[in-house]
Amino acid sequence: MTDPIADMLTRIRNAQSVRKETVEVRFSKICFEIGKILERTRFIKKAELKVKRSRRAIELILQYGEGVRGIAGVKRVSKPGQRIYASAMQLRRTARKNGIAVVSTSKGLMTAGEALKQGLGGEILCEAW
Repeated sequence: MTDPIADMLTRIRNAQSVRKETVEVRFSKICFEIGKILERTRFIKKAELKVKRSRRAIELILQYGEGVRGIAGVKRVSKPGQRIYASAMQLRRTARKNGIAVVSTSKGLMTAGEALKQGLGGEILCEAW
């Protein structure tokens, strides 16, 4: 697989469309960190590491219902064939009112809002709203 982040986002999008409760994604450190950011910003209930027969996977528990934020959509911004970078000033434009952008900075993965507060720029990996 060449792009584990795109695979993870596609699995989330497909599971949301049929209202599945859980999604299992192949483990990678960056996907796990994105899952933790989505959990912290309350787009998903939980992101946890599962080990089955010496294979690691990430289990994402999605959330639905009235008054629950949930994921309306996800989009891969920076792709392996075309990387998208933004300075701290440019991140101000990428931040949506009801969504987040996940940014890879020199201090690790964080939302665009957190990077803006710290004055950091970086690669915009994905957006969720």
